[in-house]
Amino acid sequence: LAGEIGAGRSILRDYINATIGFEALAEITQTPPKSLMRMFGPNGNPTVTNLFAVINALQNRTGVHLEVRAVTEAA
Repeated sequence: LAGEIGAGRSILRDYINATIGFEALAEITQTPPKSLMRMFGPNGNPTVTNLFAVINALQNRTGVHLEVRAVTEAA
């Protein structure tokens, strides 16, 4: 997604809707569903704490785990 923050929020919002939904996510994260919807909307700006809580909840509930790797450019 290299710098495409809006696209990343949109993909995450679609993933939430396609898997557990915002109501279940709200219960798990103890965050109101409307706040979560705004966070991942077009103008959303989730804090790191909220983003990690959401990712953790999704990983635990869906069994799909994200992996971050450093990539070096070839010379």
